[in-house]
Amino acid sequence: MKIVKIAGFDIGGANTDLAIVDFDNDGNIGNITVDFEFLPMWSNKEDLGETLLDLIAKNDNLLDIDAIGISMTAELVDAYETKELGVIDIVNKVRDTFDLPIAFIGLNSTYSYCDALKNPLDLAAANWVGTSQLVSKISQNCIFIDTGSTTTDIIPIKNGKEVAIGRSDYERLASGELVYTGVLRTNLVSFLDSISLNNQEYNIASELFATTADVFNVLDLISPEDFSCSTSDGCGKTKLDSMRRIARVLCADLNMISENEIIEVSKFIYQKQVEQIAKSLKKVSKRENLDLVVTTGLGGEILDKLAALSLNLKTISMRDYYTDEECVVAPAIGTAILMEEYIKNING
Repeated sequence: MKIVKIAGFDIGGANTDLAIVDFDNDGNIGNITVDFEFLPMWSNKEDLGETLLDLIAKNDNLLDIDAIGISMTAELVDAYETKELGVIDIVNKVRDTFDLPIAFIGLNSTYSYCDALKNPLDLAAANWVGTSQLVSKISQNCIFIDTGSTTTDIIPIKNGKEVAIGRSDYERLASGELVYTGVLRTNLVSFLDSISLNNQEYNIASELFATTADVFNVLDLISPEDFSCSTSDGCGKTKLDSMRRIARVLCADLNMISENEIIEVSKFIYQKQVEQIAKSLKKVSKRENLDLVVTTGLGGEILDKLAALSLNLKTISMRDYYTDEECVVAPAIGTAILMEEYIKNING
């Protein structure tokens, strides 16, 4: 039985994820190999091709790969004047990198290179379409939440098909299906008005002093490997470094606030981020009359599950079906699945 080996990439603004998926003749999934690499597209977009090749080389032999599927969200980085220009640049960089069959995941279809250039905005931020492929195999009627390093997708699925109202990030911000909050790169003051500590309410400094990665680092909720983004001050990633950055949000330092107080502040911030996600989850759940939530992504267990439980919604973790590593790169796996289906369709 011939095995078809598909590499699915999810090219994000900060991380590029890879899933190499083996399919048999009937389209059944065999082995899945996953990896990711930090690539800040806002400053290093010219390194994209090299990063894609390095990821494959670390995990497999390029000569054994039969096709490449691509989804993306990196078109939004400020290195690109418009999303359309970002998509076109990424599409061209991918094509220049691989001498293999390539297709691109869009909101309404899977596109060839030529069709992708004709419909660039349909490719923008379409990686959640790939994730929906995996989730629909777990439940035909649910809401899946995928919190990554930067954003949270809240996507309703009915009768095995995603039924998101928003088709672009702009529309999904209005529909509640996109929350711009994540485990690593989110500026703390983006969802905080104040911080409570020692029975006092403090105003906060509206600066990029610390990110959510610092909070989860202090609370031991992410591993050193998970802390894959750069820090707001360019300094280290120890727990003490994170505490120092969080103290600055209160215009303080560790000579003014104790480590125990920083832990309490971190718990407070953590709860506020859960509430931020729960607000949009409630909106989608009520609108679609769905009460089952499937969680995935880096924040699936530490953010999304708590948000669902706070609303008395039932939860299933994708980790019950896939490994932790696979859940983190779920859009890349879904992209590989859609690419396999695309190849079957064009080959008749």
